[in-house]
Amino acid sequence: MRVTPLTPELLGAWGALFEASASACFCRWWHFEGTKNEWLARCFEDPARNRAEQAALVDRGAIEARGLLAMEDDAPEKAVGWMKLAPRALLPKLRKQGAYRAVDLGDDGGVWSVGCLLVRPDRRRHGVARALVQAAPDAVRAWGGRAVEAYPHRVSHALHDEEAWMGPEGIFVTEGWQLAQLANEAAPYPVYRKLL
Repeated sequence: MRVTPLTPELLGAWGALFEASASACFCRWWHFEGTKNEWLARCFEDPARNRAEQAALVDRGAIEARGLLAMEDDAPEKAVGWMKLAPRALLPKLRKQGAYRAVDLGDDGGVWSVGCLLVRPDRRRHGVARALVQAAPDAVRAWGGRAVEAYPHRVSHALHDEEAWMGPEGIFVTEGWQLAQLANEAAPYPVYRKLL
């Protein structure tokens, strides 16, 4: 597979990945300003709105819509994975999350966040997430960032697919990302950082 930034030309493959994964968010959750119930209603009743918002931002070259696609080698139009990468300053909802309110994330300047990691169901556990994690530092460096952060869910069992939307912790550890901050040692949402 090859990993490449999302461009307007790849929006069809990107959208097909979300549809194949039954993911109605189309990576707009971090930017939705309503309540949790309003978000759930929107994803159920009008997922096309989420897709259209993201597509319009990609078409305009908006920084908040950036990310990486993992594309299948033998089917170059088929996306098998997606990683949202955005400047942390453009994800204010992150700091409002209960899991991170007590964590001192420091200055936002130049720090990019892994906002989502989605792998096509038939390609999970085949190295797609790892390829995206490996590609993230170079992409963020090329976009002018000085660090990239991840916020995986820490559990004592193997992650269920629906728990892995921020990526598995083990991949960040084995790829050399450093534990940056914990609210406490048993924190279920640690912060990992890679300085560039």
